[in-house]
Amino acid sequence: MQEDESGFEVTQLQGGWVIRMWWPAGPITGGPQRITVEPAEDAETRDIVRGISTTVLRRLDLSAAVNLAKAAPKAQETLENVTRELDAGGEVAGRLLASEGVSDRYLALLAATYAAMAESGAPAPVPWLARLIDRRPETIKDHLKKARRDGYLGTVAGKAGGDVTDKTKAVLKSISSTDSPAGISMPTTDPASSTS
Repeated sequence: MQEDESGFEVTQLQGGWVIRMWWPAGPITGGPQRITVEPAEDAETRDIVRGISTTVLRRLDLSAAVNLAKAAPKAQETLENVTRELDAGGEVAGRLLASEGVSDRYLALLAATYAAMAESGAPAPVPWLARLIDRRPETIKDHLKKARRDGYLGTVAGKAGGDVTDKTKAVLKSISSTDSPAGISMPTTDPASSTS
């Protein structure tokens, strides 16, 4: 595996072919964004003359490559940083809920944190949020439904999470630009932008 500022590359050899899989820097949440297949330098001509076969592609061990990329030190560091920011967003949302109830500010921060958790590849963002906010998962699901109805969280067909709306961005901007209420301290970065 090779790693630099731009991302991670895992290489596998299959017959006379070199397969390179690349992920951008950041948390590894799924398969590679780019795969290249090229003849190996020492490949026999007879192995490459007919081109890449489906057998070569079937033998690609994507699962092992993903696990190797996830274990990269830079990927681990990025994942830890993202997790800290998402935890901070959830904790602030919990403090907002405790001090203001189901307010616009709470719904905006809840929506942004939930969307960022889903975008980061979290397998179960609702239970994670429930733990941080100190409420039951069913309660958090109800709050997320309200956030969608009130225009703080958009939907993306076939994808968990959702889009952070302009309405949410405006509320988050007003929270960070004004004095926060007593006991509420905003995370250092917007949870919705922690994965970009």
